[in-house]
Amino acid sequence: MDWWIIVVIALGFLIISLVAGAVIMLKKTVPIAKYVYHDQLVKTDPEKWGRVCSCPENEEQLAMWEQGLVWGEQHKEQKTDLHIVHDGLNLYGEFYRLNDSNKCVFIIPGRCESLLYSYYFAPPYEAAGYNVMMVDARAHGLSDGTYNTVGVKESGDLLAWLKVAVEELGMEEIYFHTICIGTATALLAMTHPDCPAQVKGLVTEGCFTSFAETFKQHMVQLKRPIFPVMQLAMREIKKNTGTDVYKSAPIRAMKKIHQRVLFLYGKQDVFSIPPKSKELFAACASKDKTLVWFDKGSHSHLRLNNQERYDAAIIDFLN
Repeated sequence: MDWWIIVVIALGFLIISLVAGAVIMLKKTVPIAKYVYHDQLVKTDPEKWGRVCSCPENEEQLAMWEQGLVWGEQHKEQKTDLHIVHDGLNLYGEFYRLNDSNKCVFIIPGRCESLLYSYYFAPPYEAAGYNVMMVDARAHGLSDGTYNTVGVKESGDLLAWLKVAVEELGMEEIYFHTICIGTATALLAMTHPDCPAQVKGLVTEGCFTSFAETFKQHMVQLKRPIFPVMQLAMREIKKNTGTDVYKSAPIRAMKKIHQRVLFLYGKQDVFSIPPKSKELFAACASKDKTLVWFDKGSHSHLRLNNQERYDAAIIDFLN
């Protein structure tokens, strides 16, 4: 037999083996990707992402939740319940008029959290003389919806809420306080042509460069395969919601930001890791930006571990 025939046969067997291996891998990983996607970004039952503590087994999360409820109870007489219909969804929120000023902070929590979680972050803004507005994102709390769209459609909802803040509540100076994925929502709204001039700045805790990046870090922590689970999960997001997580990445929006920005990051954060956080800060186009690092505190738990310095950083930034 000629040598080239042997080579062709060998290559054929190699190609068949590779294809068979890829098919087997996909059969095993596609269900994992779909499970992770539905677990993390789809409201799969009516009780999911309700107005309850998202992780009561985590002592820090529960402490933040309980402290926030105390703030809410102390200020219940200053609350106005809000409701709008946008994109065919009933969306619900609350506004706390804490003073006679026309200044307001809009607190936007991360994935899985209702507006009750936002209570915990209100005290430094109250101390700085700001009123407080918070909402249940689509598919969270009392609001309608099924999918978390990683900030894309949520940013449209936010623009609708901003119209309420400006036209109905008379707010003339608005800041966002955002946690994790909430920052993606705010950035897309802030860089949209319809964003009102009353939006002056952003305070962001634990923002990621892209959802794909933070998803990868979650897979690392869960000890699950990254490839091709991450790629398949991102495909699920686009198929179900139309969101391209690469085009809507916060690091892209940061390059168009002109409002003031305060970055709050933790050196112990394993999801929005320090090297990526530095990349995001460097990409920010704002001429008035500040970066504050905290030595202690996991992702989204910086204030609990550094309350005095955390609050002081916000108050100093606003003043």
